[in-house]
Amino acid sequence: MGRSSRSRARRREVEPEPLDLERILAGSRRVEAKRDGSWNVQPQAAGAAVKSYVCPGCSLEIAPGTAHLVAWRADGLFGEADDLSARRHWHSHCWKTRS
Repeated sequence: MGRSSRSRARRREVEPEPLDLERILAGSRRVEAKRDGSWNVQPQAAGAAVKSYVCPGCSLEIAPGTAHLVAWRADGLFGEADDLSARRHWHSHCWKTRS
């Protein structure tokens, strides 16, 4: 038997869960040392890349469906939440050749 429209309406009213930093930071994240400090680096699979980004290394687009890296400071002064909000999406090659 089908569900009533009332129960479907109640489900739509549910607030979305707040961002879970632990879940975001989990996975294959690693810390890399660069000349300007320590960086959290997490690969982004092609299937999970649904938005377009501009790579700060080459200023070219990272198109949806393109595997790439997400990087943010691991040693920032204002805490991990602030560092995570300043994360940037990089082409894998651009990140590797970054000094």
